[in-house]
Amino acid sequence: MAISSPSLHYYHTSASLNSGLAKSQNRPSLKYSHSLVKTHNYSIAFKTRKTHQNKRLKTASFLEKLTVQQYFDPVQMLKYDGDWSNEQFWDVVKFLRQTSRSSEFRKVFDLWKSVEKSRINEANYQKIIEILVTEGLVEEAEICLREMKCYGLRLSLEIYNSVIHGFARKGSFENAMFYLKEMEDVGENPDTETYDGLIQAYGSYKMYDEIDQCVRAMESKGCLCDHITYNLLVREFARAGLLQKMESMYNSISSRRIGLQASTLVAMLEAYAKFGILDKMEKMYRRILNSKSSLKEDVIRKLAEVYIENRMFSRLEGLGLDLSAKTGSTDLVWCLRILSRACVLSKKEMYFIIQEMESHEVPWNATIANIISLAYLKMKDFKHLKVLLSELASRYVKPDLITVGVLFDACILGFDGASVKSTWRKMGFFYDDVDMNTDTLVLTAFGKGQFVRHYWKLATCLSSNQENLLSALRLLLDAVFHRDTLANKKLENLPNGNQLNIVLNHHALLPRQVTSLFNVLQNSDDPFENHCLNWAKKTFVKPWNSSE
Repeated sequence: MAISSPSLHYYHTSASLNSGLAKSQNRPSLKYSHSLVKTHNYSIAFKTRKTHQNKRLKTASFLEKLTVQQYFDPVQMLKYDGDWSNEQFWDVVKFLRQTSRSSEFRKVFDLWKSVEKSRINEANYQKIIEILVTEGLVEEAEICLREMKCYGLRLSLEIYNSVIHGFARKGSFENAMFYLKEMEDVGENPDTETYDGLIQAYGSYKMYDEIDQCVRAMESKGCLCDHITYNLLVREFARAGLLQKMESMYNSISSRRIGLQASTLVAMLEAYAKFGILDKMEKMYRRILNSKSSLKEDVIRKLAEVYIENRMFSRLEGLGLDLSAKTGSTDLVWCLRILSRACVLSKKEMYFIIQEMESHEVPWNATIANIISLAYLKMKDFKHLKVLLSELASRYVKPDLITVGVLFDACILGFDGASVKSTWRKMGFFYDDVDMNTDTLVLTAFGKGQFVRHYWKLATCLSSNQENLLSALRLLLDAVFHRDTLANKKLENLPNGNQLNIVLNHHALLPRQVTSLFNVLQNSDDPFENHCLNWAKKTFVKPWNSSE
């Protein structure tokens, strides 16, 4: 037994080994198996990638087709193609939105869903209704809503909210209330989003009593205000200037430890600035700064106006530095900083800011030039004013309406502006129309001046068709400065209107351009126009020409 046991053991071991070898010869090695798995995975990945690539190519090809045929008829195109995939249809919708052809949505949607009945579903209708409402086509969205009822589709809360908000934004509150009631009748309870949209719409139409009623109705139906609603109410009361209601709601939010949104704080800041409540304005401003929120430039301007009106010019520097820390050294930053020095007529401190600008290689603009020139005018420092106005071309600054006003007002005070006008004429300034490129804060700080005040008065008196005015402006240089008789005849032949309508958005008028209006009106028999003509000639032409 002692001898046979090892042999038996050996026999079984050999058999097992032979059996294992035989099996191993009939199956691939482990390394080979892994290689097969990898190859299989790569094959699947390649096919998937190829499918995605083909899909992208088809989509790109379809979008290219739309781009080439910008003015295509989508209905005719769909009829020609026979059908579109889901992605292609929504690509067409997106393209129509981008090309301002939203009114064609529903027609192409009707045809597309008729090709395949399974497309008549809640998801597609909800999407098209939301798009129609966003584009302001609420009536079209309402038609889709009625179709859903005919098909027996369920109208979701989101669909009702879209339609209710769409009508409310258009001021059609009767329709909005109709669908709000219908929504409740079919068992869809309005949520806070439903009421938030109504509150926002009431606010935009200044219907503040209705806001109170809406909140009461909301609470009576067990729909409690959330943090979005509370913030919305504060913003709407702030925009309305209802400070007592705004502060009451703000205190309620604070006591409930509800988070205030950045837009809510900004709305409160603007409300305090509007009414000039300085201490509360500054407190809210500091809170916004500490919250690391950024303020838009128009809000900064409102704060600056309050400081200017209260003659707190040093605060302008602080505003500029705060803004610089958030946005970098923008044009408004330099405007605020140099304005804070110019308002106190400090030449030395103005020079410091100018040197700082030059060290940072910041170019001048009309705002900077006009701030300095207005300060010189106020100080009656005609020597430095003459140098400044003459070197505008070398600083690549084009004079604007305010610059012309400075020169005009200085001439009235005894300034010899002949050399400046000669320089401007050489640089071709009088051949161009002039815009108002100066920051409005400059006018707030220094006032309009005699020229600009008279210009505004004249501009609001006279009215005319814009094309006639522009034609006159183009001819004025030759007529007034070069005394060109042909140009004068052309001006006289321009058609007259009962009144000349000067569009003030870009303030494209110079003294020469004002004079063109006189030429246009020269042969008028209208007493009002003759009165305006005589008044304007006395106001503008004599003082301007006297300094030639």
